[in-house]
Amino acid sequence: MDITKAMAVSAAGMKAQGTRIKVIAENLANADSSAVTPGDLPYRRQVVTFKNTLDRHLGVDTVRVAAVGVDRSDFQRRYDPGNPVADGDGYVLMPNVNNIIETMDLQEAQRSYDANLNLIDTAKTMLSHTIGLLQ
Repeated sequence: MDITKAMAVSAAGMKAQGTRIKVIAENLANADSSAVTPGDLPYRRQVVTFKNTLDRHLGVDTVRVAAVGVDRSDFQRRYDPGNPVADGDGYVLMPNVNNIIETMDLQEAQRSYDANLNLIDTAKTMLSHTIGLLQ
């Protein structure tokens, strides 16, 4: 694989992980929100799925965001009888966001982003050394 292909694959990975980081940040920002009016549902956790896509111009597979979907797992329930959106038993539906899982996903996405960035930096260095040798 030549250097430009390696850089394109890494750039696609950075873009995909950047989208994942944005979605995780939104999940974390809404982790403690509840419904605004009685009977409404709270924020639902979003998840990113990836797919491999052939870049026909370069002839290599790159990663892309296939979809940003919602996590259909159950909402959390918090006992808060004084809350205006509480049900008859005094429970309030809370988002299905687990801060620990989101934090771990964020670290994984950040490390993947950094690994792709390091590959691009290495490829740029190799390219500049090659140009230096040709002069």
